[in-house]
Amino acid sequence: MKDPYQTLGVSKGATPEEIKKAYRKLAVEFHPDKNKSKEAEEKFKEINQAYEVLGNPQKKSQYDQFGDAGFAGAGGGPFGGATGRQGPFSYSYYSNDGQQGQGGFDFGGQAGGFSDPFDIFEQFFGGGGASPFGRRKPAYSMQIEFMDAIKGVTKKITMQGKNKDIKIPAGVNDGSTIRFDDFDIVVQVKPHSYFRREGYDIVTEASISMIRAALGGVEKIQTLEGMVNLKIPDGTQSGALIRMKGKGVKHLSGNSYGDHYVRIVVEIPKKLNSKQKQLLQEFEEQSKKHGWF
Repeated sequence: MKDPYQTLGVSKGATPEEIKKAYRKLAVEFHPDKNKSKEAEEKFKEINQAYEVLGNPQKKSQYDQFGDAGFAGAGGGPFGGATGRQGPFSYSYYSNDGQQGQGGFDFGGQAGGFSDPFDIFEQFFGGGGASPFGRRKPAYSMQIEFMDAIKGVTKKITMQGKNKDIKIPAGVNDGSTIRFDDFDIVVQVKPHSYFRREGYDIVTEASISMIRAALGGVEKIQTLEGMVNLKIPDGTQSGALIRMKGKGVKHLSGNSYGDHYVRIVVEIPKKLNSKQKQLLQEFEEQSKKHGWF
């Protein structure tokens, strides 16, 4: 078996979400239904095999500790043995009118009980759970705004001549799947011009003057819930991260929230008047005598 980290293009320190994101991207790129190149089918198998290891915490730990030797078994291969698994899942593409083609996904599982690599949420109509693997049903892509994904939204759609209300839960992420009885919805979240999401955390940048960085103070910062005052410690360096606890994205389960991290960018003035230059020169002279710190 090829190194699964190399196959998915991730490091050993990659988070589960980074591994999943890399897998999704490659699985779509090399699926034989879309990619007609000679090597696509073999590459697709390698990608599935790599994710079956790295997408399972127990198998990942086993591989990190023992390498290929940790997977030798009755089947003589990493996915053989008693389970007889042939890969995590397969999928086809469907359009919104149910015809095979582009526009959506149908994730049909194969035998073996491997957990669905996509996030599965509780059904919002009629309760229930995830559909059993092996059941093939159409799935549709739905694009929503970034803030709708953060706060949740209900979308009205028309499917097969019927009007339906699709509830998107607060905290849903790009690529997540909402599973219903007769179809699945794959959520695509538009990127935001200011907020950047990392899991349940939010990362933004704030530019401050070199005076504010040196002396400290308070800056107004835009968060998901509006403007807040952020305390800047004196001596803050450019590139520093300041954490605002609980100001991130609401978790899908429970009432906990991620954090908001503000990356500080210290601005250096490009033009100074004569008085400003004089003050800085005096500051430099004082620094030479007494040091910067």
